[in-house]
Amino acid sequence: MARAQILIVEDEPGIADTLSYALRTEGFEPLWCATGEAALQHLPPQAPAPALVILDVGLPDLNGFELFKRIRERAADLPVVFLTARSDEIDRVVGLELGADDYVAKPFSPRELVARVRTVLRRTARAAASPPPTTVAGALAPAAAAGVPTPTPIEVDDGRRRIRYYGRPLELSRYEYGLLKTLAERPGHVYTRDVLLERVWDDPGDSFDRTVDAHVKTLRAKLKAVAPTLEPIRTHRGSGYALAEDLPASLPAA
Repeated sequence: MARAQILIVEDEPGIADTLSYALRTEGFEPLWCATGEAALQHLPPQAPAPALVILDVGLPDLNGFELFKRIRERAADLPVVFLTARSDEIDRVVGLELGADDYVAKPFSPRELVARVRTVLRRTARAAASPPPTTVAGALAPAAAAGVPTPTPIEVDDGRRRIRYYGRPLELSRYEYGLLKTLAERPGHVYTRDVLLERVWDDPGDSFDRTVDAHVKTLRAKLKAVAPTLEPIRTHRGSGYALAEDLPASLPAA
């Protein structure tokens, strides 16, 4: 059975060697690139996509966050784990807002990083094995009470992992998709941050409340781009978030 290839984008040879050894020992096939431009040569369309990318933020030729965007343009579902010497919360939040699958700060334990790689790959495998679409255009989302359907402008295609808002497809990160799907399941129901972490993140213990807030912020911006006058996600201070129950079935004429 072929080993899963892990692309390491890291400019420090010592760290790259340590990562390569740890990954190879655990059954992966590491591939090391010291620059962002070199890494792009091992990504679509130049080459088949690896199973996962470990990406250092501080590269000599290209900012890691910018490289991440270019990776997503070439392979939208390719899992990426950020690796950086920066430990400030703002850097973590930036990575999470961009849609990174995980974020590990140096110094780190190679064993822990490999464990995180396995966790991300398991999540990706589960997403690929999702059942056929459970909702289609014009479908109704389930309501909280007595199974009575409630009209909603949010259409979830779980098989393709896509969501439409007032008929327009949304470009969502993995976590934004999970959050909106969860909120849309029960409009009006208040989900606490802990519950959202538990449902959307595989390792909620390694995340924090600010993670949920950061993703809700970017999700709101994408929804507002479709319907600027509406506030579909309501904040319940001290409690959590809920999808509004009073969203109109269609947008008013401009």
